[in-house]
Amino acid sequence: MKQYHLDGNILTLNVKKSPLIVRGIMFFFSFVSFALPIMGIFLSLSMGKQFHIGYLIGLFLFGLIGFYLLRISLWNTYGKEMIEFDIPKVNYEANYRWFIDGKRSINPEIINYGIKPIGYEEDKKGVLIIGNGKTEIESVVKMPISQIEELIKILNKSS
Repeated sequence: MKQYHLDGNILTLNVKKSPLIVRGIMFFFSFVSFALPIMGIFLSLSMGKQFHIGYLIGLFLFGLIGFYLLRISLWNTYGKEMIEFDIPKVNYEANYRWFIDGKRSINPEIINYGIKPIGYEEDKKGVLIIGNGKTEIESVVKMPISQIEELIKILNKSS
């Protein structure tokens, strides 16, 4: 299965989904990280204890953990990178479905495509690099190197 799709001047790189059980566990823990402090505060207040700053600190810390886990869960479920080859710029963004992050752009005076190997050598995986000699955009989506080489050939033909 190809992890990329080129539609006109928009390149979409899709994240390979993690197993369903792993995603389910990650969504469960992100939900629990949001729900536990709130339930703890209500339970404590209903038992007649005083409200204090510790509740807010716990709510903040567990909220950060839950937010981080939610982003990882969404990336592993719906994650994709969109690279738009516009005339004045090359635009990049990481899309988590509920969040859009990592917006970058470079001026495409001369566009060079490359591969950066990732992980173990025997895995034969890497990421796509798009650069203009001064700055570069490095993809996060790990793909087989053979797919990246195929994609680079297509991109060189179209530019």
